[in-house]
Amino acid sequence: MTASTRLLIVGPQGSGKGTQGVRISEAFGVPVVSTGDIFRANINGGTELGAQVSEITARGDLVPDELTSEIVRDRLSDEDAANGFVLDGYPRNAVQVGHLDDFLGGRGEALDAVILLDVPREESIGRLQLRAHEQGRADDTVEGIAHRLDIYEKETAPILDVYGERGIVDRIDGVGSLDEITERIFAALAARGLAVTV
Repeated sequence: MTASTRLLIVGPQGSGKGTQGVRISEAFGVPVVSTGDIFRANINGGTELGAQVSEITARGDLVPDELTSEIVRDRLSDEDAANGFVLDGYPRNAVQVGHLDDFLGGRGEALDAVILLDVPREESIGRLQLRAHEQGRADDTVEGIAHRLDIYEKETAPILDVYGERGIVDRIDGVGSLDEITERIFAALAARGLAVTV
């Protein structure tokens, strides 16, 4: 196994990044660090942070960059993340990229790769509509889905430019069976010397 595997998985809503993130996590023995999961756990646990996040999201606002970065720094300092991690949902904009660079740089570390799950917009909308139908999610209207995809495209494109200049973005075709997509991801990581050994 490599000494460390520090990854970021990026993709539009409905791209399957949550599922693929878990598969990568299990294969490399590193935790998935998802800001959404951390926020939900704190809200459900009734913590002070959860109360802050609830109040912000109830207003329809995004959690501020500094607070989000503080939460992620705290999580990445846990022992289980010492040999790596799979980031999901963070960094979501250029400011957060700077925060992450500062944190990792302070530890003499850097991201090894950014996995971009490339899924056409129509495919994302179709998958999210299906999920809404199956799970009875009222917020997944066509308009709501399109709005979230617009935010993703506006906020995430700049971070991919930054990481693209560093030569660490692997663009993965996100259409196909789960196993096919996982194999594509593992092949791209292996080409970087990050081979699965479990």
